[in-house]
Formats: sequence, structure tokens, C-alpha cells
Amino acid sequence: MTSVTLSTLAQPRLLAALAFAAGAGALIGALIAEHGFGLKPCILCHWQRYAHLAAAGLAMVALLLPRRLPRILLGGAGLAFLASGAIAGFHVGVEQHWWEGTAGCHAPAFDPNATVEELEQILLGTDFVPCDQVAWSLFGISMAGYNVLYSLAAGLLLLYLTFKTRPPHKDAVS
Repeated sequence: MTSVTLSTLAQPRLLAALAFAAGAGALIGALIAEHGFGLKPCILCHWQRYAHLAAAGLAMVALLLPRRLPRILLGGAGLAFLASGAIAGFHVGVEQHWWEGTAGCHAPAFDPNATVEELEQILLGTDFVPCDQVAWSLFGISMAGYNVLYSLAAGLLLLYLTFKTRPPHKDAVS
């Protein structure tokens, strides 16, 4: 990218709008996968969504605040994207059986003295999705894998554009 393009993208309002679109787009995609295609999320999927929600929320607030404050909020949004990427990376490791997931990744524990009817009620009342099962993949990459790529790219680019470039000053002499 040229310096003109980078300085244009680094304008806080435009950057906040793009960050909001990136966070909201990830959430919309996840909701479409869940409700449109029946791909139920596990607990780690929900955690990734919370991070995207935080990024979108911080970006939205950055759009509404005075000129200097958005950079701090955009930095927070960038960190939220990186958090989603880290959670997604952990999720990929669980899917690949490189390590164990969290306690929420495993089926609920049952009382060994429970009757068949009690076990049936527990199972019917539990909306459990295991974290180590890949619900969908494309080219051998799961949704969590794509979220690693998406979130890390969005977070790093947002942090770079927020703090390493400076928008042009309006009073600068041409």
C-alpha cells in the first residue's frame, strides 16, 4: 500500500467504520452459519463471538466520540480481534486434539446413581456441542481456523493503522 492509501485508511472515523464492519461481519457470518445452516456453536465459538462483539462495540463508540479518543478505542478493538484469534487458535488445537478443551467443551457429568429417566431429562435439557468436533470445513480448514486468519489479520492491521500511521493534518501546507 502506498503512504497515501495508508494515511487515508488511518483516519479515525474511516478506520472505526471499517473495524465495526469487520466485527459485525464476523458476527453476522457466525449467525448465518448457526441459524441458516444449522451449525451449532460450542462454548469456544461463543467466546470468539464475544470478542468480535467487543471489537464492533468499541469501534461503534469510536465513531461517536471526539477526534482524539477514537485511537484508544480502536486499539482496544484491535486487541479484541487478537483475542478472538487467540481463542480461535486454541479452538483449532482442541479440534486437532493437540490439547484438551475447557471444562465447557466436555459433556456434562452425570450422577452415577441417576435413573434412566433422570439421565434422559438431563440429556434433553442440555444443549451441548463438543469443541473437538469440526462442524464444517473448507480445504481442510475449520471455521475456527478461518477465524484465526481473519481475526489476527483484522487485529494486526487495525493496530498498525491506528498507531503506526498518522492521518494528514488539516492545517498542513501542501
